[in-house]
Amino acid sequence: MTMTADADAAEAARAPHEIVYRPEHPLDLLRTVGMLRRGRNDPTTVIDGGVIWRALRTPSGIATIALRASSGEVRATAWGPGAGDALDRAPRLCGADDDAEGFDPTRHPLIADAAHRHPGLRLTRTDEVFDALACAIIEQKVTGMQAFGAWRYLVTRYGERAPGPTPRPMHAAPPHSVWRTIPSWIWQRAGVEPPQSKTLVRAAQRGDSIERATRAAETGVDRDRVLTSLPGIGLWTSAETRIRALGDADAVSVGDYHLAHQVGYALTGTRTDDDGMLALLAPWAGHRQRVLRLIHASGVQEPRRGPRLAPEDHRAR
Repeated sequence: MTMTADADAAEAARAPHEIVYRPEHPLDLLRTVGMLRRGRNDPTTVIDGGVIWRALRTPSGIATIALRASSGEVRATAWGPGAGDALDRAPRLCGADDDAEGFDPTRHPLIADAAHRHPGLRLTRTDEVFDALACAIIEQKVTGMQAFGAWRYLVTRYGERAPGPTPRPMHAAPPHSVWRTIPSWIWQRAGVEPPQSKTLVRAAQRGDSIERATRAAETGVDRDRVLTSLPGIGLWTSAETRIRALGDADAVSVGDYHLAHQVGYALTGTRTDDDGMLALLAPWAGHRQRVLRLIHASGVQEPRRGPRLAPEDHRAR
């Protein structure tokens, strides 16, 4: 390739690519895609002035995508060698694959009211299986603040700088080939405990096969079977991965420190445990994650009973 051709290729990678996505349903972009942000300083996802920026890896290379909603449409702009792939994913990020067929919000007045007030809440799908798994492993057994700090530190240090005019420096999460090479002292500096770092390194050693098998699985049970076959990964981690990467409308993060209490309070006025939560959600089988998202959107929260403490061992495995 000549120097002129090299320069042209480099310029093409820097130039923005754009599409306009017109959803066939109401869309609340911030509630749909914004849930992917892991803390205010997430290096992979930034929300700035109503625009959602995401840094990601694609088969064609790294990319940055910016999503702007206006007048019933979403303008998606992407930069980098993976820009075309990123734009192909834009409709799924905006919930195009989310099928609410058979969902009946009228089974409970709170869910009915939340569904009425938030008709644009959709379930996003990133298609980034290993990134979602890595993030969920880091979030095991710790507070959100601890997990978000560790994610920011590791992705900024080992991820790839995102292209384009991002509102602040952004990075795509590293591939599994990089996760498995991170030394123990870096995990310690990031605040990730040995059980979680060892789990993530072992998972990274099988990264390609994990992604293929998870995508090939047709049901939530099958996906759980694939993911929980890995040492250190249980149903909570599997559900969190399914929610972000695959837009799984039925995934429930059993073993979460707060979730069962929140669901019990929202639906009955009293807290419950995991078994009680699953019983309460049973009428919405197939759409339990949708119900959980609507409970969150409703703003109903159990009153705090005291100062927040770091959980010891509730987010399983």
